[in-house]
Amino acid sequence: MAQQDPTQDIRHHGEGLVAAALAGDAQTARRHTDFFVLRRHVDEGIPYWERAVAAGDAFSAYTLARYRKIRGNRAEADRLYRSAAERHAGCAYGLGVLLQEDGNPEAAEWFRRGWELGHLDCKIELGKHLAVEGRLDEAPKFLMDNVDIGDIAVFRWVQLFESIRGDFDQVAAGLAAAEAAAEAAEAAEAVGGAEGDGEAAREALRPLFEMGDRFRDYPGLAVEAETYYRRAAALSASARVDHAIFLEETETATATETEAAGTDDRWTEARQLLVQAHESGYEGAAYVLGVLHEQRGELAEAERWYAVSAADGHQSAQWNLGILCKRQRRFEEAERCFREIGDGDEDVADQLARIARLRADGVAPGKDLRRLPGLRERAEAGDVQASYAYGKILGEWGGAAARHMVRWIEPAARAGDPEAAYDLAELCSELRRPVLRDHWYRQAAETGHHDACNQMGWLSEHHKDYQESERWYVRAAEGGSPLNAMLAGKLKAQRGAYAEAEPYLRKAWEEGQEYAYGTEAAGYYGLVLHRLGRHADAIEPLRCAAESWREDVRSRYSRDDLDVLARMADPEKELAAAEAALAAG
Repeated sequence: MAQQDPTQDIRHHGEGLVAAALAGDAQTARRHTDFFVLRRHVDEGIPYWERAVAAGDAFSAYTLARYRKIRGNRAEADRLYRSAAERHAGCAYGLGVLLQEDGNPEAAEWFRRGWELGHLDCKIELGKHLAVEGRLDEAPKFLMDNVDIGDIAVFRWVQLFESIRGDFDQVAAGLAAAEAAAEAAEAAEAVGGAEGDGEAAREALRPLFEMGDRFRDYPGLAVEAETYYRRAAALSASARVDHAIFLEETETATATETEAAGTDDRWTEARQLLVQAHESGYEGAAYVLGVLHEQRGELAEAERWYAVSAADGHQSAQWNLGILCKRQRRFEEAERCFREIGDGDEDVADQLARIARLRADGVAPGKDLRRLPGLRERAEAGDVQASYAYGKILGEWGGAAARHMVRWIEPAARAGDPEAAYDLAELCSELRRPVLRDHWYRQAAETGHHDACNQMGWLSEHHKDYQESERWYVRAAEGGSPLNAMLAGKLKAQRGAYAEAEPYLRKAWEEGQEYAYGTEAAGYYGLVLHRLGRHADAIEPLRCAAESWREDVRSRYSRDDLDVLARMADPEKELAAAEAALAAG
């Protein structure tokens, strides 16, 4: 376990770092920087890095920029990276990543500079950028140009882009065959020929169905994919439904208050395709219309299309219609919907029992869909709290998708509501927008929101900034959670602050034994008691931890994370030492 900070060593390495920076000795400066990074003395290293940066040391600029970014000061990270990006590959790469996260096209310029300086990850990012722009054939060629056998990281991306090209070519070939068959059938005036080949066209699209993540990561690929969906939709009503779902799922949801330009146009087109498919006799189209309207929070339209689909015998539509009526406290209609599915169905019986309980208990305001029209009217008039309440009810009880909730939640978050900021962070997480996610978690955490503090603690710990992580977990523990107390106490114990750790770990031990983290709490509590000389008190928690540490704790951490494993407590070893101390005493 780590011990108290060696002040003399810190001063020695800090002054050595500054002296090396002033002398232009980059190798020695980096060696001194490694002391602060590897020993996890970030707080202590910051003032020395600041002096070394002023003296012109590029690696200090790179290191300090990383920690400024981790700790939320992106503007200062940008300044530090730029101070050395022209001459230091790491700074060029760091600046490129920072700008790319912000959606700034200048990122490509710095990746290019980093590649000129020999940074392989910069070349990979440039190759990925080609794919983002939809230049799928160029990406692997660029990545393979002048590649070395040691540049093994490149091959993963080349394989990915070549695989996507192979899938696209397979789709194109399948569609060409279906179109040729349809033309032949039309020329021969074969009755129903085109519809039969329409099914072949839909089947040709199948490789695209599992590529949602690819289109999100590389938006330019969606442009080519959409041409295939359009071709298939011209032949098949069912393919029109697939095309509509594709348009809705690749909608440019940006997690900002103002929706991206073109979003409404895509929804208009998607809806038209679904209506056309329904009018062509494809029964599933009405159900999908219901689902997509519900995801958008348009409950009246969702109900209308579920009813149409249910009338055609679509059981899932009947179920969704019942759920929608139940959520709106239209209990008789909900019961009727569920009973039409069948009283003998176990799930139906469960829903009928839930309705009976709801009748008896009433409904909390935060779950009452009947409030939605009034809340929306106030929200559209500028009431940010009404907008937040509307978005919460719509998402948690109205079936709305995350991308359609953002616009209602964000105004209250921007106005400083910590709960809204936390909820917005959760939405950004679901939408895979990590920069915005972390921004809103930080906004909520800085007001003292305990769950947000926990998230910030996790983020700092993930980046191995343990001092910052400890501070966030301490703030999170102020909410009374024994889990957060354990996390704060564990980090204190790992840096040797045993007296500080003891009350946190005592709480975790006393209140968290039945939870998944109970074994870890026991191990660290026993450790600090032993290190504080309370050997007899340490025996029970250490025995509890030693019995199942490998199964309950070690198994939850990667065997490849040597840093985490090196910092981890060893309850068996601590138990033996505590027992030996008792025997000797």
